Amino acid sequence: MRTVLLLICSNTFMTVAWYGHLRFRGFPLWAVILVSWLIALPEYAFQVPANRIGYGYFSATQLKIIQEAISVSAFVVFGYVYLKESPSWRTGIAFLLILLAVMLAASDRKRAAEAPDLEAVARNGNALATVPAGPAK
Repeated sequence: MRTVLLLICSNTFMTVAWYGHLRFRGFPLWAVILVSWLIALPEYAFQVPANRIGYGYFSATQLKIIQEAISVSAFVVFGYVYLKESPSWRTGIAFLLILLAVMLAASDRKRAAEAPDLEAVARNGNALATVPAGPAK
């Protein structure tokens, strides 16, 4: 759950960094790039720990799929609230398909259970160390 909360924070910052400038089209491009970069910088402070904490419980592929679903969710909310864009029924169906993809990927816990413990590898030089990942389904 901590991983998902960190990913939500991360994607909120990144969505604002990537799309917040669209309401300020009169500003010079260099200025919006600089401001966007400064907004995106804290995103890494959430994204990196989210992946570090989540890896082992989730596989890297599962983390990426979850991150993409959160990214789309954050954008839909941002688009509605900040950009005043209403999602269409097609957006709703696309979102449901993304959620289905997350459920499908997250259900593959066996693969996540086989994820290497990178800290143990670095400590021991043993590429066979693994992280216990809870019950595999």
